[in-house]
Amino acid sequence: MKIVTAVWRGLLFLAVASSVLLAQGTASKPAATGKAAPAASSSSSSKTPNSQKLDINTATKEQLDALPGIGAVYSQKIIDGRPYTTKRDLLTRKIVSQATYDGMQEKIIAHKVKAAADSGAAKSSTSSSSTKAAKPAASSANKPQ
Repeated sequence: MKIVTAVWRGLLFLAVASSVLLAQGTASKPAATGKAAPAASSSSSSKTPNSQKLDINTATKEQLDALPGIGAVYSQKIIDGRPYTTKRDLLTRKIVSQATYDGMQEKIIAHKVKAAADSGAAKSSTSSSSTKAAKPAASSANKPQ
């Protein structure tokens, strides 16, 4: 009787072990062939749309404090280091550590501040060039033909 019980336990163990191994084998095959499914789920949960990202060039100290890993000291360092061309400037200028940057990189953006200054300069140069162009035209109109 003990031999029969031991055989049944052995067979039960083999059946459970083989079903677990079979389940693991079939579960890993779709992951290997269909890598888009896991990537899509992880990127959709961690990726923040640009419209909802915090601009590090214009954010207040309180908004920066709310970012993961950012406290009063880091938020002040970010404000003192403005303007930023890219969010990666936080690393290249050693404002924050790599670990802190990794925790907040999907939640921030750095809109270029120079664009506003350049457009203002372009408008002033356009208006001055049109004024300069108008003066020679006026002087040529006054010349006798």
